[in-house]
Amino acid sequence: MDLEREKFLENLVNAMSPSGFEEEAVKVWKERAEKFADRVYHDYHGNSIAVINEGKEPRIMLAGHIDEIGYMIRYIDDNGFLYFSPIGGVDPQIAQGQRVWIKGKNGERILGLIGKKPIHLMKKEERDKVPEFSDMWIDIGAESKEEALKKVDIGAPAVNALSYSKLMNDFVVARGFDDRVGAFIVLEALIELSKIKDRLNASVYAVATVQEEIGLRGAKTSAFGIEPHVGIAVDVTFATDQPGVDKKKIGEIKMGSGPVIAKGPNINPKVFELLIKTAEEDSIPYQIEGIPHGTGTDANAIQLTKAGVATGLVSVPNRYMHTPCEVVHLQDLDNIIKLLSGFIKRVESKDQFVPY
Repeated sequence: MDLEREKFLENLVNAMSPSGFEEEAVKVWKERAEKFADRVYHDYHGNSIAVINEGKEPRIMLAGHIDEIGYMIRYIDDNGFLYFSPIGGVDPQIAQGQRVWIKGKNGERILGLIGKKPIHLMKKEERDKVPEFSDMWIDIGAESKEEALKKVDIGAPAVNALSYSKLMNDFVVARGFDDRVGAFIVLEALIELSKIKDRLNASVYAVATVQEEIGLRGAKTSAFGIEPHVGIAVDVTFATDQPGVDKKKIGEIKMGSGPVIAKGPNINPKVFELLIKTAEEDSIPYQIEGIPHGTGTDANAIQLTKAGVATGLVSVPNRYMHTPCEVVHLQDLDNIIKLLSGFIKRVESKDQFVPY
């Protein structure tokens, strides 16, 4: 991955972006989008949309959600300890003992840590059960409620205080690759297509959707507004090349082995076929994931918009999903960008996606 592209990825995942509070990541995304798109705009929900060739048909929507899981401050006690609830699917076993950043007054990042009763002071039955969020708190070093409220408002969001880092062999780790990596990919694909936009038969909308982690909400509203003929969601999926994952239940998905192309009732068969054709003709390695139901991604919401959308799902293999240390492979990201760009180059008309 070239340095400019990777720096954008790093800046994007380092931004705080829990569901409903995506503005910090949106600022990073928008700044890059405005250099290449014909138009960049936001809807009332907060979705960010970059478009090229606006007015051409078919309309193709590429969606990656820009929100992440996190926490919200709900109560501050008299001693200055902050009590919180999860935003999205946070594992309480992982939350305890983590450092966090809270979005404080005036946008300042306030460092804190998630505390709980020490194991030495627990009864046996307490040690043997998963702690509840109500048994944990955030300590920012405040000595009173009044002092804490000078820094943090009720309703303030928080995320785990971890940033982008490189591992060996093009593996990278960060908080919130689910799914800032999708928002990254759809914009980078649009950037590649902007170089040849006069030769495309379609208009292309790259959308950084909001609030996916609490119910695919941004995909519903943005797709309703765009009215795409074709929609491809980019999200993460479970890598199975790690200990403890049952391939018989999930399938075989390897890190660094290319885009994961979904197949099933959530997927338009013509979109699937063109994705496979593109990968094979452009020598892009790929993997297939069978999903016999709704996918639980933005593809679900896009497919069911208005009279229906020809929908696809391309996923990034991801280890340790919904932890502060998600891992992806940079080569997979580059290959998905190539796949989406190649797919759109091959689009001739909206009629080619009618299933039968």
